[in-house]
Amino acid sequence: MLRINLLPIRQLKKRAKARNQILGFVMIFLAVLVILGFVGFIQVGQIQNVQASIADLKREEQRLAPIIREVDRLTKQKEELQNKIDIIKKLRRESSLTVHIMDEVARIIDNERMWLNTFSQTGSSLQLTGIALDNQTVAQFMDALKESIYIKSVQLSSSTLSQVANRNFKNFSLSCQVGFPKKETKTVNEAEQQK
Repeated sequence: MLRINLLPIRQLKKRAKARNQILGFVMIFLAVLVILGFVGFIQVGQIQNVQASIADLKREEQRLAPIIREVDRLTKQKEELQNKIDIIKKLRRESSLTVHIMDEVARIIDNERMWLNTFSQTGSSLQLTGIALDNQTVAQFMDALKESIYIKSVQLSSSTLSQVANRNFKNFSLSCQVGFPKKETKTVNEAEQQK
């Protein structure tokens, strides 16, 4: 028996081509699904590793928390101690300055012509009040103070005439700025650092 192909060859080729294309798309789709599944599997593994690392880090953080608190406490305590040390150094330096200034004033003052009533130093400010025989004695005292390396400036705050035992005296008040000379400041700071 004889068979006759009634379908045209072109249609058969088109069908075969369409079938091949559909089969190709299905294969590509399956390949993409396999690749996506493989990538997803890898990412799930990476996520689990990251989560395990996070859990380890949290446990480590909990384990180190008391140590961190202790370090913070010690750091704060160190800062407080450093502040106290700085205050002590400042007080030592300022008391040393006061001694130098008292020595300078005692050396400069003319005990036969003037007397000091008050000597008050606060930081870099010095206040002197006293009695002198005349204005010239006060002026000489001020000039001598200006020559001191520890006294930066001298200003006459007030000068009044007063009478004691039928004699005229000058009451005076001086304001001065004091400080270490530049070379001595370095020496004092170096001495403090060595202690």
